[in-house]
Amino acid sequence: MSLDPGATYRSSLAREGKAYYRLELDGTSNAYVAVTAVPSADTVLSVGDGISVSVQNTDGASCSRDTATVGASKSPQPITAWGARELLPGRGLCQKAGTYYVVVERTGVHAGSGRGDGDSGVGSGTGGEERAPSAEPWELELAPVSEPALRKAAVTRGPEAWDSATPTPPVTEPVAVRGGAGFTGATAVRQGVWSDKIVPGQTLFYEVPVDWGRQVSAAVDLGSADKDSGYVVDALDMTLYNPVRAEVKGTAVGYGGTQKSTALPPLPPVGYANRYASATSTKSLRFAGAYYLVVHLAAQVGDRFGNGPYGLTLRIRVGGRTQDGPGYAARSAPRGIFDVGAPDPEPEAAGRAGTVDASSSGTPGGGDPAMKAVAVGGIGAGSLLLTVLGVWTLTARRRAAAQMRASAQNPTA
Repeated sequence: MSLDPGATYRSSLAREGKAYYRLELDGTSNAYVAVTAVPSADTVLSVGDGISVSVQNTDGASCSRDTATVGASKSPQPITAWGARELLPGRGLCQKAGTYYVVVERTGVHAGSGRGDGDSGVGSGTGGEERAPSAEPWELELAPVSEPALRKAAVTRGPEAWDSATPTPPVTEPVAVRGGAGFTGATAVRQGVWSDKIVPGQTLFYEVPVDWGRQVSAAVDLGSADKDSGYVVDALDMTLYNPVRAEVKGTAVGYGGTQKSTALPPLPPVGYANRYASATSTKSLRFAGAYYLVVHLAAQVGDRFGNGPYGLTLRIRVGGRTQDGPGYAARSAPRGIFDVGAPDPEPEAAGRAGTVDASSSGTPGGGDPAMKAVAVGGIGAGSLLLTVLGVWTLTARRRAAAQMRASAQNPTA
């Protein structure tokens, strides 16, 4: 089964081995595929545990490769990596129309690994006892996107200068908001100050519209706990993702029971030519559209300081001046993903993109992209059509509830 840009797919990834997904691409559009893995709430993780995503041609040559890991917190959370087939001047490989493969595999997986961290200062709540890592597969969400060519050729060099001064966070009265449980259900916010609640082990998603020429910055504050009981490394982390769910930049801070704050470093304005820059974070700021702020509170915070909920404050600023877009020659898939506001008019002969029922082959509709089951297996081998695992946001909310229950039942050292 081929992945169609504009749809969203559900699958799963075994602890060992690779998963392959097919792409049929033209010779004029860039293609991006973000893959989000969701370990179960009770999974024992190490720093290097995560996923690797690559796009390969039919000869096995790599077009791109990206890896994302759980990091120093070792706290189970959604992990997102991405792959791309880009049509860039001077690139010999992956420039032709044809069949490509998205290859997904686990990283940092070693048989017999998975010691508790009771003696490491992060506080696992197990008293240092050893537990085997879970052999359960991780749930996957795949989101393929197509970016059309431009009507006219654009500059092929990255930005030479931009305002890199540290932005001043907004200090207005906070507005109460409830973060979403996944990319698809991210809560829309804009420039301003927003207050929320978060429990240990939970991940919250927020969506910020950023137009061409605009410069986004964000800081996050975590409230104090009722008790002081040690210290958790990388307790609170916040990551910015672009409209195709590629990571832009992240920040993290430890927690010792008193209020803490951390902010993203200064980032350049959004611009089409950023893709030609040398810095990875600048390259990722190549699209206008919905950017995602993803905030996670490590599960170990519950072991050390209680189950919460904890006060959370987001301070978002969108500076700069709106500029004209690059002028795409066709529509993107999904439609409007690189727009802020109403999408461009649709070409008459192009049909309509919309919701596709997981059990159908393509009934147009409206709203968020539907989840579709996707075949996974080795190239040339038989494949198994996986059962639809339910709606992403519902699954994530149930994970959050399970994390709260697990924290409440976890004995402390």
